[in-house]
Amino acid sequence: MSWVEQPAAVLDQEAQAAAQARQQQLTKPRGSLGQLEQLAIRLAGMQGRSCPRLEQVSIAVFAADHGVTAEGISAYPQAVTAEMIRNFARGGAAISVAARALGAQLRVWNLGTVVELEPLPGVESRLIAPQTANLLHVPAMTDDQLQQALGVGREAVLHLSCDLFIGGEMGIGNTTSATALAAALTGQTAATLAGPGTGLDDQGITHKTEVIEQALQRQGTANQPLELLAGLGGFEIAALAGAYLTCAQQGIPALVDGFICSVAALLACRIQPGVADWLIFAHHSAEPGYAVLRQALPSSPLLDLGLRLGEGSGAATALPLLRMACALHAEMATFEEASVSEKNE
Repeated sequence: MSWVEQPAAVLDQEAQAAAQARQQQLTKPRGSLGQLEQLAIRLAGMQGRSCPRLEQVSIAVFAADHGVTAEGISAYPQAVTAEMIRNFARGGAAISVAARALGAQLRVWNLGTVVELEPLPGVESRLIAPQTANLLHVPAMTDDQLQQALGVGREAVLHLSCDLFIGGEMGIGNTTSATALAAALTGQTAATLAGPGTGLDDQGITHKTEVIEQALQRQGTANQPLELLAGLGGFEIAALAGAYLTCAQQGIPALVDGFICSVAALLACRIQPGVADWLIFAHHSAEPGYAVLRQALPSSPLLDLGLRLGEGSGAATALPLLRMACALHAEMATFEEASVSEKNE
């Protein structure tokens, strides 16, 4: 059996039940903290402790270039992928700032860029190819390349000892790849899903839509999750899917970022349905396709702030909310401890 086929870990029902019972005893009307209560209970089941904690958080950003950029589907040049990896290493990117503010560990995984990069601090080099093939004309990855990319995601998680995992991505052209995957996964048209990505105008979006439609026609009936990843995906999207699969297998909660990460998460769920138990979706991306994709996700996102940056930045933004849920759950007094009368029966 391939590691990809290994089932997800099982949630700890006893810890979840204990967390549920504790919520009923805290000094508040039952259910009055809404989703914060449910987050604490879900995390308890994931972590196997009645009072979950989120002290050790690891962020992995996967970066790679896309051959489909040759079709003019991005407002930015392809060199930006490598330039942003340097920016991550220098600590100047949004996710770098967020990781510092949150006390989270950040590591970047470079799976292949057209512009060659020197060794950089905090960047792991796992080069598969300078870029994927142009998915308009041929499958984006060979089967071997797909397995390598999935394996990088697995490697990024296996070395961790953390309470929560956040995945992020960087790759010029990757909204085109993610949109094609989302269309194949949801059965919706490219026109319904395609958006501006890094900032395309209406004419650019129309062209991007046409490229995606033609790529979907080329893909044909090869619609199993791994076939879709190989045909339409990116190295970094496959790595994300591999990371979410591994999180679920290893029993590590994963906080999922916006559109591209959610596409990877949905693919992981299609490969192993049990992965859904280990995913918390952070935010409703402003990328237009997310509104359609959301209907296929196993749970609803926590926030809607109009974010569409990527990098894992939306997930990082949601982390304090999860930490607040854990703090309220663990530190509020019970009715008995506070000598507060309970609701009349």
